Amino acid sequence: MAINLEKNSTISLTKSASVELKKLTLGLGWSPIRSTGFFGAIFGSGDIDLDASCVLLDDTGEVLDTVYFQQLKSKCKSVHHQGDNRTGEGDGDDEQIKINLEKLPNNVAYMALTVNSFRGQPFSKVDNAYCRVMDQTQTEVCRFTLSEQGNHTGIFIAMLSRQGSEWHFSAKGAPVQGTHVNEMIATIQASL
Repeated sequence: MAINLEKNSTISLTKSASVELKKLTLGLGWSPIRSTGFFGAIFGSGDIDLDASCVLLDDTGEVLDTVYFQQLKSKCKSVHHQGDNRTGEGDGDDEQIKINLEKLPNNVAYMALTVNSFRGQPFSKVDNAYCRVMDQTQTEVCRFTLSEQGNHTGIFIAMLSRQGSEWHFSAKGAPVQGTHVNEMIATIQASL
């Protein structure tokens, strides 16, 4: 059974998974808030183009690589973005990032997961946003439901950290201004 996390909580993925962790899938989902009334029924509220990204950092906080919609694979080939969803429509995960922990270089100590609004639409227009972690059997290990709605255009969702042979997942939910993952780096590094 998946663990539902609160903001600023941390769990050991290694101890919580039902199998020995070799691979992870980070799934992100969201829906645009629908307008109600006559005009909402006719025009809707528009698609929300959120972009999930994964920033790989070493133990000093130096950025080693970034995986996002314009670079779908890490240079080390262990992190793969499954492609860009520009609307948030449909059931299930809108974007996924797959991580092969066995192939991940030893100098990767942290992986930060972010989401930003490519068109600059605020998160006040986003509903039902979540991040979930699945093991290699696609069993959900944990889930973090995002409740931050406001005028910010990005969220530093979570941090995966390596401590020896163990991986931890920390739910962050930190609102950030920025329409690109590079604008979130300072917030990520400040959290280390």
